[in-house]
Amino acid sequence: MGSATTICTDKTGTLTLNQMKVTKFWLGKETMDEAYSSISSSVVNLIHQGVSLNTTGSVYRGSTGSGFEFSGSPTEKAILSWAVLEMKMDMEEMKRNFTILFVEAFNSQKKKSGVLIKKKEDNTVYVHWKGAAEMILAMCSSYYDASGVMKDLNEEERMEFKKIIQGMAASSLRCIAFAHKQVAETEEEDVKEKKKLEGENLTLLGLVGIKDPCRPGVKKAVEDCRSAGVNIKMITGDNVFTARAIATECGILRPDQDRDSGAVVEGEQFRNYTPEERMEKVEKICVMARSSPFDKLLMVQCLKQKGHVVAVTGDGTNDAPALKEADIGLSMGIQGTEVAKGSSDIVILDDEFASVATVLKWGRCVYTNIQKFIQFQLTVNVAALVINFMAAISAGEVPLTAVQLLWVNLIMDTLGALALATEKPTEELMKKPPVGRTEPLITNIMWRNLLAQALYQIIVLLILQFRGESIFGVTKAVNDTLIFNTFVLCQVFNEFNARKLEKRNVFKGIHKNKLFLAIIGMTIVLQVVMVEFLKRFASTERLNWGQWGACIAMAAVSWPIGWIVKYIPVPERPIFSYLKWRKCRIAHYA
Repeated sequence: MGSATTICTDKTGTLTLNQMKVTKFWLGKETMDEAYSSISSSVVNLIHQGVSLNTTGSVYRGSTGSGFEFSGSPTEKAILSWAVLEMKMDMEEMKRNFTILFVEAFNSQKKKSGVLIKKKEDNTVYVHWKGAAEMILAMCSSYYDASGVMKDLNEEERMEFKKIIQGMAASSLRCIAFAHKQVAETEEEDVKEKKKLEGENLTLLGLVGIKDPCRPGVKKAVEDCRSAGVNIKMITGDNVFTARAIATECGILRPDQDRDSGAVVEGEQFRNYTPEERMEKVEKICVMARSSPFDKLLMVQCLKQKGHVVAVTGDGTNDAPALKEADIGLSMGIQGTEVAKGSSDIVILDDEFASVATVLKWGRCVYTNIQKFIQFQLTVNVAALVINFMAAISAGEVPLTAVQLLWVNLIMDTLGALALATEKPTEELMKKPPVGRTEPLITNIMWRNLLAQALYQIIVLLILQFRGESIFGVTKAVNDTLIFNTFVLCQVFNEFNARKLEKRNVFKGIHKNKLFLAIIGMTIVLQVVMVEFLKRFASTERLNWGQWGACIAMAAVSWPIGWIVKYIPVPERPIFSYLKWRKCRIAHYA
């Protein structure tokens, strides 16, 4: 996740609260605004039919009998709540008076559902449709006004309804339409044989606008991702106007961006592009409206082909292919289905987009901490290898024994790794551009730092190896202990340098990392025990205070060297092209 360059997010439940409520109701070309008593009873009855029988939700009395409880999808619950509480619908009565003959279920392709019902009293057969407003409107040839009069829907009036739908969508409302038609009893058998409902010449019953507020803090989270160089793309099944309004409110889309610039597209439009057009335009897209799960998958594939590291959020079963295809799949822990969770790499427990930004920050922190440890460990290995090799070919013996090298590896690989791994994420991490897919794990900055420190350690230790006895006036055994002690203390001081790969102030924020300081203290204590009390085991000799001071002074020079060397500029192009390792495993562990 630390290498992510693009996040493809869904809208409902991630950017929004998924707490939907009907806030607008249009009957004909009039907005009712709670003036439901003025609506014709025949129209109200038809609306009750369409809401109560064409639904996958249900209504039941609370356990205390003091109110209603609703089940179903958030959209269904919002509509049922409105119909029961505002329109005084009795769902049980509707079910008693009508028989459901055939159901055409809602799906993400059609964006609508239908039901064929028969009234038990007189065997009258009706078909009711509910779904995305512009799709239902296209199936209608007439509409009801508030007084219950049916009027023809000519092209001029159709355009007025489209403007109403667009106006609601521009106010971040999801627009749902209801329509019906009375059909002949002979058509009942045709529907059962064809297993398909009639969808022409319907009468529009009304339009409802459902509000799903944006989550608090989502705009800041989007801004944080943007400042981190990560592109945010919203993929939703809502119409283009609602999608644009929500994306603008969340900060994903700038107000000046329009469809002509390619920032907003519909799923069908994206799907019908040629492969070349998709590859050319996919990076410009900020919002995809009226999308299907296949469109989401197609966008992920195109972005990956363009070299992006793609993270995808999803909660539905249909999101599973995109979650699986993405470099990082992020499913929702509350609303997410088990299929979505099983196809993802990370589960967001609170369903909030702000947590996706937190994952991004921690992913970058993990990635950076791995780089810090690699730089630190390579410095140890390069210095130890060169010292022992040079001493072996010149003097025929090595200053660092097998036990001492094992000791160095133990304290540096375990305690050193733990100290650097405990560094917490900082705001600076979210101000850098993403690493991307092809950048080397060991950067030019890391090579500069580690080679400078290794070179200094090699020079100091070689001087001690060949001139230490005469400089300090000690025996060979004591000199070897000086070499060993200086080498270990150099790593302790260099561990502070490794905290910051680029910043010169390596002590910034160190007081916040108590564990780092504790590990450094433990390392020093263990080294003192090794030198002073485990002489036979480690082949060391005791050192006096002056010798300890000399070792510490030589090791402390690592700090000014680390400060000076960071003024040396490095080329942006990787020095070693073969080090362009793929980092998807790092993202997996993050």
